[in-house]
Amino acid sequence: MQQNTSKYLIIGATGKTGARVYNKLAGQGLNVKGASRHGEVYFDWRSPETWGASLVDIDAVYLTYYPDLAIPEAPEDIAKFCALAKIKGVKHITLLSGRGEPAAKVCEELVQTSGLSWTVVRASWFNQNFSEGMFRDFIDAGTIALPVGAVTEPFIDVADICDVVVASLLNSKHNGKLYEVTGPELLSFKQLADIFTQVLHRSVNFRQISQNEFVSQMQSDGVDSQTIEMLTYLFTEVLDGRNEYIVDGVEQALGRPAKRFTEFVVDNLQAFSGGSQ
Repeated sequence: MQQNTSKYLIIGATGKTGARVYNKLAGQGLNVKGASRHGEVYFDWRSPETWGASLVDIDAVYLTYYPDLAIPEAPEDIAKFCALAKIKGVKHITLLSGRGEPAAKVCEELVQTSGLSWTVVRASWFNQNFSEGMFRDFIDAGTIALPVGAVTEPFIDVADICDVVVASLLNSKHNGKLYEVTGPELLSFKQLADIFTQVLHRSVNFRQISQNEFVSQMQSDGVDSQTIEMLTYLFTEVLDGRNEYIVDGVEQALGRPAKRFTEFVVDNLQAFSGGSQ
């Protein structure tokens, strides 16, 4: 069996998907570096002078953008990064993108026309926003309070995203593919609360709040203004029903179905204080 001598760089290696991709590649004994503001390789999207050093002797990159491809600076940053990667001899980029975001689609096109081999993984909202993200406190408190109504979303498990990304980095059959990855069911935030109630055996409710109330709560929790602006955009524009459909990107890439939300809650009971162990 031929040994894999490729060198991999994970941008955002301390993030939800990046950490899993890094660990999976490292667990296979592959040569992988993690880049972030707090990783083994220092990388900051706001400091372009940090980009070049991270790309030395790298063959393939998993590219996540912080805080989100929807922000105005993203397309220029992605274009510059791809140009630099090409100069440094990188051969392949797998980009994590978001559904229903026009700015994210611009970034996808920049990667696709960069002259590099590419794969785009366009993901729906993460299940893990509730277990290791900003919504975890809602579950602990027993109330999911958000400025959203009955709109549904096909929440995706980060482990599924990780598996698609790793496959794209290790097998050239995924080159030139755009995988839109969703979970296998459309769920409203109220339905999510009902699933948590059922699995955790304690009450978790959903309460629709105003955008102003949401912003005030984020500010009092010390959330930075850029993140608040991004969340406002996501809740007021992206969650307008445009993504209320399921796509089989996970099955296309991996030959198996995506994980259901109930499975995610069961698999992560230890993350929810007060849940049954």
